[in-house]
Amino acid sequence: MARIMVVDDERDVVTLIKFLLEKEGHEVMTAYNGVDALAALGVDPEHAEALIPDIIVLDVMMPQMDGYTVSAKLAEKPRTRGIPLIVLTAKGETRDLFELSPNVAAYIDKPFDPKKLRDLIAGMLNPRK
Repeated sequence: MARIMVVDDERDVVTLIKFLLEKEGHEVMTAYNGVDALAALGVDPEHAEALIPDIIVLDVMMPQMDGYTVSAKLAEKPRTRGIPLIVLTAKGETRDLFELSPNVAAYIDKPFDPKKLRDLIAGMLNPRK
C-alpha cells in the first residue's frame, strides 16, 4: 500500500486519519506542525535521507508554520515538489493562497467526512483509466 503523511496540529484529527488509513493498509507518518513535517520529509540538508510519502494530508492553520508555507517549501525542493497534497481547511477563503501551488491535488473542508477522505486518497492512488 501507500505511505501517507498527515500534518495537523489537532491530535484528534491526526489520530482519526491515521486509524482510518492504517485500517486500509497504508503506512502513516504524522507531524503536528509544519516545522516537524518538513524535518521528517528531509527538506533540510540534515534529513536528506528521509522517506518520502506518496500523499500528504496537510492542515492549513497550524502553529509555528502554516500549511501554505509548508506547501511552498515542498515545491522548492526537487525531491518533494511532486508529492500531491490534500489540503484540510476550515476556511474556504484560504484556498486562494494555494492557487499557484502546483502540488495541491484536492481540498477538504473541516469538519470532514472520514469516508470521503479515504475515498479521495484511494482514487488518487488508483486512478481509473
